[in-house]
Parts: sequence; C-alpha cells; structure tokens
Amino acid sequence: MTNCPECDEPVAAEDRFCEGCGRNLLVRTTPVGGPDGTAAALCSCGSAEIDEDGFCEQCGRAQPVGRDRMEFVLPTVAGISDRGRRRARNEDSMAFGHVHGRGVAAIVCDGVASSERADEASQAAVDAANTVLVDALVEGTDPERATVLAVAAANRAAGALARAEAPDVAPSCTYVSAMRTDDGAVVGWVGDSRAYWLADVGNATPSRRLTKDDTWAAQLVADGVLTEAEAVNDRRSHVLSRWLGGDSGQVSPHVVTLRPEETGLVLLCSDGLWNYLPEVEDLDAARTRGTTPVELARELTEHALAAGGHDNITVVVIEVGVGRGR
Repeated sequence: MTNCPECDEPVAAEDRFCEGCGRNLLVRTTPVGGPDGTAAALCSCGSAEIDEDGFCEQCGRAQPVGRDRMEFVLPTVAGISDRGRRRARNEDSMAFGHVHGRGVAAIVCDGVASSERADEASQAAVDAANTVLVDALVEGTDPERATVLAVAAANRAAGALARAEAPDVAPSCTYVSAMRTDDGAVVGWVGDSRAYWLADVGNATPSRRLTKDDTWAAQLVADGVLTEAEAVNDRRSHVLSRWLGGDSGQVSPHVVTLRPEETGLVLLCSDGLWNYLPEVEDLDAARTRGTTPVELARELTEHALAAGGHDNITVVVIEVGVGRGR
C-alpha cells in the first residue's frame, strides 16, 4: 500500500487509478506548459541562506522564479532548466514522462535566440513531443518510429506560433529526445542540443556522445574544411544548419539506438551545459558517481553556473538498464 502523489489517498500496487482524485497512477509527466519554477538549492554566490522573500541573505541577490529555474523529478528521470547568469530569460524547455513498467520519455528543446518568442517555441515543442512519446510507451509502439512522429509533432507545434508578417523571426528551437524501454534507449535530435551515454565505471559500453551537432561548423569539420580545434573558435560554431519552427520546412531527425549491456545514464542537455563540458571525458570528470538523477542534474547545472552561466542551462538525466518493471 502506498499513497496517491496527487491527493495522498492510500492506493494499492495493483490500482491503475486513484479512487480519491481519479489520477492515472501508471503515467506521470511534467505539467503541460512546464514545471512550476523552484528556487535553486544554492544562490549563485554559494550560499544556501535564502530568506522568505526570495533574497540571498549573504549577497542580497533575488533568487530565480518561474521559468528562471524549473526542476522536476519522476522515477528514474529528473531534470533542471536554469536561466543562467547572463540571459534575460530562460528560453530552454524540458518535458518528460514515466510509464510504470514501460519506460521513460524525455525531451530538451533550446529556443533559437535570433527568433521571436523562442521560449514559447521550445515549450510548445517539448509538450507536443512528450505527448507522442508517452503515448507510444503506453501503447508499446516502435521507439524509432515514435521519435520521428514526435519530432514532426514538435515541429508543427513550434511552427504554429509563426506570424505571417514576420517570417524571418519565426519562433524556433533545437530538439533532442530519449525514449528508454527495456530494450535500451532511442535518441533523436535536430540542431545542437546533445545526448550523452554516461557509463558506470568498468562498463563494457564506455561513455560516449550520442549526437552530432547540426551546425555549419560541424559540417565544415565533416567536410575537412576545419579541424575540431578551429571549429571551436569559429564564429559559425553555433550557427544552426537544422532546427524546428515555422521556417524549418519538413524535418526528419537523426535517430540512434543504444543497447548497453550494463547500467548507466543518458544525459540530455542544451549548449548552456556543453559549452563548459563539451566532451564526454569532461562530463565524466565533473560528475560524482552514485548520485541520483536529480543530484547529478543539480551538480552539472551548478558547474555551468560556476563557470559563468553565459547561456540557459538544461540538464535531464535518465537511468538506463535499471528500474525494469518500474
């Protein structure tokens, strides 16, 4: 016997719906429109002393509210989206869902700064994609096919925000998702938001980056015009070659399937994190082993904030190879 997470009514393990409030006990997701904003565990100065009005008692800074800092936790998956220290608002969004006994779906979208209402575009995209991927988990349909459909839904949702009189600044965003089932994880992406596989120590499936950026600089590296080192410092390093939105046209995602033999983590993130920890070796060096998904998301977010926080930071962590039947 346990309790309903919505109304705290006692529920049995075999219950599918709460008799008290009617909540579906098998499917849990982030709220449409994004999680409620929560204050960071620590002020950017490092103090944990935050007064009742939301100001740091050590440095006096007002603490983030609303979309400035979003944090959400579900079984085997957790995420944090933070405005960072330099941007006026948070244009990243995240959404994820857990289906008991079936798996987890998660999406991160990063609003394109040069477009208008980029925060609305990223939120609409993650919500649309999350619906498709969670439904696919419930129905047990093919994850790779679901990923393609999710990207199409996300592209339509972001594209619907475009204004005919302003086609050059149509709301736009990047996209990366992961769908974890008992068979592994399927990752899909458009743009330069990234996914990494973070292995436990000694695993036969080593840590590695799962995505390749859709940027002009990455294409120039692939074509042999630039080296990796030259691309990092090139002014086109963050210029996207593919994205979602009203001016993107029909977009098909890159899709990869990961079938690790051991336990580990799939990390989804925006460039607000990977700007500071670009290589998987950097992530492995920065993280503490044995932490929960939300603890790792907080640790990596704080790392990016401490390094300057020049962009919005979103980190979603998914346990893979554990929780089967959960």
